[in-house]
Amino acid sequence: MTPAEAAAIRTALAAWYERAQRDLPWRRTRDPYAVLVSELMLQQTRVTTALPYYHRFLERFPTVQALAAAGEEEVLALWSGLGYYRRARQLHAAAREIGENGFPATAAGLARLPGVGPYTAAAVASIAFGEPAAAIDGNAVRVIARLLGWEEAVERAASRRAIAAAAAALLDPAAPGRSNQALMELGATLCRPAAPRCESCPLATSCAACQRGRTAEIPRRAPRPRSRRERRVVALVERDGRVLLFRRAESERQLAGLWELPGVPGDPGAAGSALAARYGGRFRLGPRLGSFRHAITTRLLEIAVHRATWEAEGVAEGPEAAWLRPDEARAWPLGAVARKALALGAAPEVSRPGLRAGARRRRPRG
Repeated sequence: MTPAEAAAIRTALAAWYERAQRDLPWRRTRDPYAVLVSELMLQQTRVTTALPYYHRFLERFPTVQALAAAGEEEVLALWSGLGYYRRARQLHAAAREIGENGFPATAAGLARLPGVGPYTAAAVASIAFGEPAAAIDGNAVRVIARLLGWEEAVERAASRRAIAAAAAALLDPAAPGRSNQALMELGATLCRPAAPRCESCPLATSCAACQRGRTAEIPRRAPRPRSRRERRVVALVERDGRVLLFRRAESERQLAGLWELPGVPGDPGAAGSALAARYGGRFRLGPRLGSFRHAITTRLLEIAVHRATWEAEGVAEGPEAAWLRPDEARAWPLGAVARKALALGAAPEVSRPGLRAGARRRRPRG
């Protein structure tokens, strides 16, 4: 890509973005805190899904100081349903660090915050502080690979270098934030992974993949490992209109500290003893309510949800278990599996997060 070609692409892209961009709240501000919240929420999450969470989060925590002063459980409750809860914990930790040391104004400084990688650092630095740092996310990679007609797998080091160089060439130093947002917007709305809308694209005549009829093959991806199927049983235990939840230990690799319905790997036949070993007490499975699938990285969980009973049998009191009404349960920080399982119990959905008091809690064994 020559300097003249890069300049022509920048001009065409900026003109298209000016007239075609979506009206999104994080594009109406240069507040670095709001931009950081939006960028972390949008990681592996659709815009339509993230929007209501963004509004609720900033309503409850309007400043980085408010977030820094909050308790982790309240932060997780507001994040509940977005998934990838590590992002919430990292955002909380970043807010506390910013509260102590101030908001870094450069991509290099931002990248030292918990959970902030090169893309997020460049996005916040360019949008909020005007630093000419190219923000390269999946959308940008796809657009640039197609512009270049890049035939190698984009995960390779040589591919990353070529795409980074092109991204830097396409960045408008006078308006780096809008330049980054325009490239990402093009990837999100027109230059999509499947069925790109080349007929509406302002860069079609400059796009090597479009001109060669290769948009279906570019970008090339390295082979992904096949998903491993796992069966799992989840028990919906109800008593006096309340459901039984357990809190996962902070030492868990996934969903640490979140609340869940009791569940174990395997088939229903052996689930009762496995549930007792994990949570304590005595479980007895009842009728199956239904089943669903849930993907986690390289695992595909096939989950059967059963009604069940539980007898505590001397389990000591403590904060790790709770009996909650279904609407209370949905307002606590739950993982996606628990939310789907609760939905099978035919209880009304409650979408607004918040913490409730007064639940009776017990300590599980194991």
